[in-house]
Amino acid sequence: MCINHSNRRDFLKTAAAVGVAAAAVPALAAPASAGAQKSAVSAHDKIALTNVRIFDGDRVTSPRTVIIDNGRIGLSALGAHRIDCGGAVLLPGLTDAHVHMRDVNTLHALAGSGVTTGLDMASFPPSLVDSLRGLTGLTDIRSAGTPAVAPGSPQSQIPGFPADAVLTGPEGATQFVRSRVTEGSDYIKIIIDEPGLTPDTIKAVTTAAHLSGKLVMAHATSTATVVRALDAGVDMIHHVPMDSALSASVAARYVSSGTVAVPTLTMMEGFGKLGIPGMDYAAAEGSVTALRRAGARILAGTDSNLTPGIPVQPPYGISLHHELELLVRAGLTNCEALRAATSLSAQAFGLRDRGAIRIGNRADLVLIDGDPLTDITATRAVQRVWAGGIEYTPITT
Repeated sequence: MCINHSNRRDFLKTAAAVGVAAAAVPALAAPASAGAQKSAVSAHDKIALTNVRIFDGDRVTSPRTVIIDNGRIGLSALGAHRIDCGGAVLLPGLTDAHVHMRDVNTLHALAGSGVTTGLDMASFPPSLVDSLRGLTGLTDIRSAGTPAVAPGSPQSQIPGFPADAVLTGPEGATQFVRSRVTEGSDYIKIIIDEPGLTPDTIKAVTTAAHLSGKLVMAHATSTATVVRALDAGVDMIHHVPMDSALSASVAARYVSSGTVAVPTLTMMEGFGKLGIPGMDYAAAEGSVTALRRAGARILAGTDSNLTPGIPVQPPYGISLHHELELLVRAGLTNCEALRAATSLSAQAFGLRDRGAIRIGNRADLVLIDGDPLTDITATRAVQRVWAGGIEYTPITT
């Protein structure tokens, strides 16, 4: 999440007066002693996970066997090394639909918490993003690269920020999108703040991105900017308003337009605890409740970051488990929250090889202790993680 100059001044005044700190997120529970025990298996061996209950998108099944074969979910257990999972629950690898990449340690933190896909919502230079792509046995990423911002915005003043990403009007939209596509951005990000980019500029970027076959992500944290994003026809709106909860009519526009919501309640909760005027977490939670009632597609994203100057920095990986809990408190069922971090995210971003435990899909898997359909906090009890079929091994120092 980004804050404008007015909110930044309010934050600094508040921080100086009361010494506020960013909201803390509970850590993952220690792995349970029951269940699968680790054994020395080559990354290229075929593995049969036996006696495992699968979350299939609707329910947790009775115990069965899942095959990991050459990085994919396989069919035959012939010749496989068998691992008895003791009745533990197997989830598709989780997706965090809003993170900001820092370095390879980001990937380790994500993978260690069962987040096997990280969707970066603004990082530069491109060399940083490229260095984190396709690393064997770690979280797989996609990235927006550099976002489109307004002149005078906090982002535009970052040393080295690309000049063609600071848009003074719609005439710069095509070149901005062309530059991002050339750099390898997987989708396009627009920062919509007040004051900020004009509606014509937002629409021009959205049109140019769609002509290039790219989805458009919009940052919007107020009711007015959400409406501006909907008017422009963006594909996803990240964050939800903190000035007032979305009305039923605005929530219905998400559904009629097919716009996807990524509320980042973890970040909204953190800002709500800072005491900044006009930033109320109840409004954010109420917005998610309204979106769910309207039938909007909702994805799980945290806004995890280590960005200098941002007063709330949700930790990578573990905060996604907190996000699932906040989504449930806002009205989603446990099953809906799990889909928000698995199948729905994969579908919304066109990642057709993940999000479900299905033959041929990437073997992105998370073994947990407990049933998350009865207790969403069970996702915290991570026993083992496979990223692209390779079991994640925590880094040692």
